[in-house]
Amino acid sequence: MKIIRHQAADGTIQHAALQPDGTALAIEGDLFGNFHVTGKTVTPGKLLAPLQPTAIFCIGLNYRKHAEESNAPIPEYPVVFMKSIGTLQNPGDAVELPRHLQSDEVDYECELAVVIGKACKNVSRANALEYVLGYTCANDVSARDWQIKRGGGQWCRGKTFDTFAPLGPCLVLKDEISDPNTLRIQTVLNGRTMQDSNTGDMIFDVPTLIEFLSGSTTLLPGTVILTGTPQGVGAAMKPPVFLQPGDTVTIEIEKIGALTNPVVAEA
Repeated sequence: MKIIRHQAADGTIQHAALQPDGTALAIEGDLFGNFHVTGKTVTPGKLLAPLQPTAIFCIGLNYRKHAEESNAPIPEYPVVFMKSIGTLQNPGDAVELPRHLQSDEVDYECELAVVIGKACKNVSRANALEYVLGYTCANDVSARDWQIKRGGGQWCRGKTFDTFAPLGPCLVLKDEISDPNTLRIQTVLNGRTMQDSNTGDMIFDVPTLIEFLSGSTTLLPGTVILTGTPQGVGAAMKPPVFLQPGDTVTIEIEKIGALTNPVVAEA
């Protein structure tokens, strides 16, 4: 099932299930509890990110070829950082290039996002996917200058500016994706394909990441895990390619869809 979140004509935030013929049926209930698809056809309003995350965990250097292009050793354990939930951005809304804390090195990163559906702690790799609600596309937008040169050794400053976590366009429930590590994943910038890989190149696959992140740690329903980006980031290009006002960036993942955002300068 593919689920969207949208703002209805009356201003309320609702979920709907996309149908094969392009229509949408209203959903009632809690996505993280009991919900059901009604027989009521709805006309979706403004498309929103498919959920409001309770937390956003991110994994760095999780594709072998990306680690190679970054001249970084293959990590022994997953490299974990976090984004503020305030970084969330909707499909179609703008990624803002920071101007108050100026950044001239804002980069794109296509990523598979995993959405946790029920609370879990100390889960094993063998049953980790039982706790997944579904998957969506993410763009782990990154200000490389603040991440690397001015971050004090931490990545969070360069990763957690407003609008730096677009999610969407829909949430694909796990019944449609039996193996999340077999999906083609791409970034297209202004019509040019910049990243083109497969989630099978992950160093730590999705079940391993859930096992690791839930170790001695409760992952709440609505936790989003950004699972890393493949090779082809702008910072690795020669010369580097960073986002500019007027750009359009699309993240596309097989079986999920395309997440597109324009790029503007912060007002």
